[in-house]
This record gives sequence, C-alpha cells and structure tokens, in this order.
Amino acid sequence: MADRTEHNALDVRRTIHAGGEWREAVSGATREILDPADATPFAVVAEGDEKDADLAVAAARHAFDEGAWPHTPVAERAALLRRVAELLVRDRERLGLLESRDAGKTLEEGRVDVDCVADAFRYFAGLVAAEAPGRVVDAGSPDIHSVVVHEPVGVCALITPWNYPLLQASWKIAPALAAGNTFVIKPSEITPLTTVALIELLVEAGLPEGVANIVTGLGHTVGARLAEHPDVDLVSFTGGLASGTKVAQAAAPGVKKVALELGGKNPNVVFADACATDDGFDTTVDQALNAAFLHSGQVCSAGSRLIVEESVRDRFVAELARRAERIRLGRGTAEGVECGPLVSEQQRAKTEEYVASALAEGAVLRCGGKRPEPSGTRPATGYFYEPTVLDHCHREMRVVREEVFGPVLTVETFRTEDEAVALANDTEYGLAGAVWTADAGRARRVAGRLRHGTVWINDFHPYLPQAEWGGFGKSGTGRELGPAGLAEYRETKHVYQNLAPKPVRWFAG
Repeated sequence: MADRTEHNALDVRRTIHAGGEWREAVSGATREILDPADATPFAVVAEGDEKDADLAVAAARHAFDEGAWPHTPVAERAALLRRVAELLVRDRERLGLLESRDAGKTLEEGRVDVDCVADAFRYFAGLVAAEAPGRVVDAGSPDIHSVVVHEPVGVCALITPWNYPLLQASWKIAPALAAGNTFVIKPSEITPLTTVALIELLVEAGLPEGVANIVTGLGHTVGARLAEHPDVDLVSFTGGLASGTKVAQAAAPGVKKVALELGGKNPNVVFADACATDDGFDTTVDQALNAAFLHSGQVCSAGSRLIVEESVRDRFVAELARRAERIRLGRGTAEGVECGPLVSEQQRAKTEEYVASALAEGAVLRCGGKRPEPSGTRPATGYFYEPTVLDHCHREMRVVREEVFGPVLTVETFRTEDEAVALANDTEYGLAGAVWTADAGRARRVAGRLRHGTVWINDFHPYLPQAEWGGFGKSGTGRELGPAGLAEYRETKHVYQNLAPKPVRWFAG
C-alpha cells in the first residue's frame, strides 16, 4: 500500500494474496474498516470466504510440495528474514500510523510495535542460521550413522487477533518461514491492514510465489475453513478462549498440530515493602497504570488484577485512581495523547457491561466507569472509555474472573504471602503475572509459586524475542518466540543409516 495521509480513505479491495497474485474476493464482497477514534470508514478491503481460503491453501500446498522454499538453504532463508526487517525499519512511520488508525492505539505504540516486529524477524533469522544441522545419536556401532533432524511442518494456517495485528502476525510468520513452511494467514476482520502490508513486504523481499498467502475475512468462515482444511498441517491461533476452543475442535479430526495462545486474567501482586520508599511507591504505582491501561487494557497480558498488601492498600489505590483520572484520552495520532479508544463499539459495550455488573456485586468505583466528554482530539463518535479502577473486589465477581479486554483494573487485598499466592493463582487462566517486592528471596519464592507462563519481578509487560511466551491452564497450549516458538513449526525426524547392512536371519528362507 502506497503512502497516504491520515485523512485519505484507503481503497485496497485486493487484499487477498494467493499464489503470488493480489485479488478481490471470489464473491466480490468487501468490508469497511472503521477508525475507532471517530467510527468513520477509512479503508475498504476484500471480504473473503471459504472459496478464497481454499484457493489460498491450494497455493500454499503447491508451494510446499513442489516449490523450492522448504529446501532453500538456511542461510538464504535467514537472509530473506533480515531483508524483511530492513524493510520494516524503512517503513516504520507508515506502518506505525496505519497500526494506530486501524487498532486505535497511540502513534508511539504503533511505532514501537514495528520495532518489535523487526526484532522478531532478526531473532528468528539468527536462530536458524546458528543452528547445527542435526543432533547425532550414538547407536553404539561405527557402522551406524544416526541423526535427529528438524523439518518444516508443511502448510500453516495462522489466525491472529485484532489488538496487536502486526506484532502477533510476526510472531507466527517469522518462525514459520525460518523453519521452511508455507502459510495462509487470516488477520482479524477488524484490523487487517498492517498484516496486508507485511505480506507486501515479504513479496518485495523476494519470497517465492505461494509461500505467503493472506485471506481477509471473518473468523466463522475463513478461520473455520482453515482450521478444518485437510491440506493444512498446523493451525496457530491467538485470540479468545471461546474461539480457540472452536479452532481446536475443527482441527481435531485431522489430528493437526495446534498452537493456541488464548486469554489472560493477570495478577499484579504488590507487597508493602515495594512501596517503603517514595521512589519505590511512585514506580510501583506507575507500573500498575502501565500494566492495566496500556492500549486501553486491550492486551492479553494486561495486569488487570491488582492484588495489593492491605497495609498500603488505601494509599496505593488513592494515588492510582488520581493518576488514572489524568490519563489523556484521544485519537492515537494526536500529540500528547496517552491512551486511545477501544477498538469497536462492541468492545466498549462489553466493557460497560462488566463495570455495571461489578458495581451491582459490590465493587467501589474509584475513578472512571463512563464514557469521557468529547473534545478536540476525542470525537463524540469514537469508542472511548475512561480508565476505571474498581476497589473492594473479590473472586466471585465476573469482572475478576473473566477477561474484560478494556481499561478496567480491579483491586483485591491480602495480608500474608500465602494469601497473595492463592489469590494470584485463583484463576482458570495462567498467562502472565507480576510480583513487586524489595525482598529478593520473596520475589524468587513467589515467582516460583505462580502458575503463569510469564512472571515479571518488579516490572510489567516487557518480552524478549529469545524467551518463550505461552501460558498455563486455559491461556493456551502453544509457545511463541524463543527456540520453542520455532519448534512449533517443525517436525522431528530420526534418520538411521546402516553403513554395512547384513542379513537379519529372523526367519527361515
């Protein structure tokens, strides 16, 4: 997609890419993409369906079975991934702006996302380039050569969410390509534009035809077809628990490999000693805001459950609410804005319903809890909702148990370390969590007891490309990033070579 100013509409109806060709949907259907800051259409994309999915899978299947990519030397695959990273750096401003308008996040968040995507491509390029060709297994005989090698899975169906469309796409595409696979990606129908742009960059970098394919369309049509398609070898899905369950069920009859990264209800545990100094208190409060309200809380790893020691609870919550009220809401591209809108009217209505249920169940509203007044950077038609702090919450409340995916922070309290751990682990999810304390021994002890895939100590939200990302419980079964992320897109083969074969003579003859 060529450069466009912020106020120009994008008409990119040829957003389906299959077998090296950009085209419209078979049915001719289209979808308008809305800017969540003012609810006005700013792009038109193809609305694919099952027929488009079939064409894309056929292209990916042919490219894997008959094409050169799976057999391309690792050094060449790594070089292509590095070229993609360079193109991402070149187009950082354009892609950051597109991500901001598409998903509603601030422009600076969009730029940071592009940086992280480039890092992911560089990381997986370096990972495969540095690998040994295989692991030799000692068979106990000089006449036997035995080696374990890794091969690509085949055709991968990649289904990504709306909150971090470009970043989540890269976490799947980069390792899939590094391993030698072909793929079909289905981005969220709400935020597809930067994923389309990423496929354009892959083509520009020289990826062979049919290796990278994209179908823009709905989850219950395109996504469902990809999950069940007999020519798909792996399905990688990031999204909600309900949709992830359906993906797993659709893939089960074909016994496909399935990687699921689902929801989270993530605890942020604050011990009193973390707040013993003015600097410690200030930092911990600031990070609690970052944990809960980054991208309006539309983050699977958001620290939406504040679990704070009772002795500092009143002071902590009062300061937290005071600062939350001062967060500057507005259009993500406007200067000085710290938090953008929710992605859709449906998401805002869902957030409002959760807050209403919490208040009905006894929660105390400390700030927020409503739509903000319109302003110059905050159109009345936009999907804005104030950062909300709900105090005196408990485990029986829906807002504590279920993933809101909005700017809502609940507050629970504890008195002992055991109670803090019990509260933090009292969730059906297990994606991420954090512990704040000045006691190094306690920090390691509590982190070791938390049943979550990622645990931060005295920090929240950073991730490392070389570290695995995944969850426990209903947060999913897959792993992304790190060596485990690459392993998701591989099969293991044992090659046993007898250099001096002899008759076995098990049977008469």
